[in-house]
Amino acid sequence: MSKRDYYEILGVSKTASEAELKSAFRKLAMQCHPDRHPGDKGAEAKFKELNEAYQVLADGQKRGAYDRYGHAAFENGSGGPGNGADFSDFMSDIFDSFFGDARGGGRGGPRGANGRERGADLRYNLEIGLEDAFAGKTASIRVPTSIACEVCTGTGAKPGSSSRQCPTCGGHGRVRANQGFFSVERTCPTCGGRGEVIDDPCKNCSGSGRVTRERTLSVNIPAGVEDGTRIRLAGEGEAGLRGGPAGDLYIFLSIKPHAIFQRDGADLFCRVPLGLTSAALGGEIEVPTLTGEKARVKVPEGTQSGKQFRLKGKGMSVLRSRETGDLYIEVVVETPQKLTPRQRELLLEFERESSNSTHPETAGFFGRVKDFLGGISGGAA
Repeated sequence: MSKRDYYEILGVSKTASEAELKSAFRKLAMQCHPDRHPGDKGAEAKFKELNEAYQVLADGQKRGAYDRYGHAAFENGSGGPGNGADFSDFMSDIFDSFFGDARGGGRGGPRGANGRERGADLRYNLEIGLEDAFAGKTASIRVPTSIACEVCTGTGAKPGSSSRQCPTCGGHGRVRANQGFFSVERTCPTCGGRGEVIDDPCKNCSGSGRVTRERTLSVNIPAGVEDGTRIRLAGEGEAGLRGGPAGDLYIFLSIKPHAIFQRDGADLFCRVPLGLTSAALGGEIEVPTLTGEKARVKVPEGTQSGKQFRLKGKGMSVLRSRETGDLYIEVVVETPQKLTPRQRELLLEFERESSNSTHPETAGFFGRVKDFLGGISGGAA
């Protein structure tokens, strides 16, 4: 019986990348693993077929030979499946997913090749003002975190003593056990994957190699940051366990609401009240900017509420750019309140002197209302 095409077995194309091959093999191997189908010879045969296909296609030289000569490339014992690179690390990942012993893990993240556990990443929420987001600043923050123990310098062993190689795993941090017809690699239960044990732990850190302290750090906040911006400080997170690498610190920025300005990307918006006479007669008004300076805006005669004026380049800084946004001033015409008798007299006189040309929008609106009501009356008749 002729062998099936290896690409067909894995369900991938001949142009599949290494990542695609690995993903396809992982998915199919988990589906037909013999431990999930005890006593099923078909599942066992399919698993061996997948294993054979993956060993060939995952090896660059073997894959090249297979693409050129097919199965004939491995006849007569010429470096066929099972004689190439060891893929036990990949298979241990699969078994870890079966038996709940994922590689690395713990609250500190993955371990390195020497079994040292990486420290956890930390998050710090920092609130800044809109002015700081515009100009940028250097902020000082206090972060409670784990640092390397000063007494044992992070080794976890009492000063004057040292750790020794784990007798169970021989310093590898992993142990093998037979599972069915396959050898399963798991984290060493004695040393927890570190490859070493401590007989005389440091009293200051109880053998963990780290202690909790509050640190003061300086954070450079660039100009133009937006709400939700994340800043990463590499190696400023929690210290690794027993000399492992430190995690990272992530600063999440939030921007306080401003009393005057509203932000939309790089643009700023500001509502400015405008007196009735200034709106009617026109003139100039002074408006604030985020730098603290004032800008002058020319208001034309007869300005209405909602009119916007654009001040180019007076908005927010743009992150990692020399550009700046614009400032939009929206005027809101203010109706006078608490009038004196003389003010009322003057307004009444103004009203008597007014005409449709003085209030064109009012005249136009009520003209349309009159036509609308007249149409309804005519239809009803």
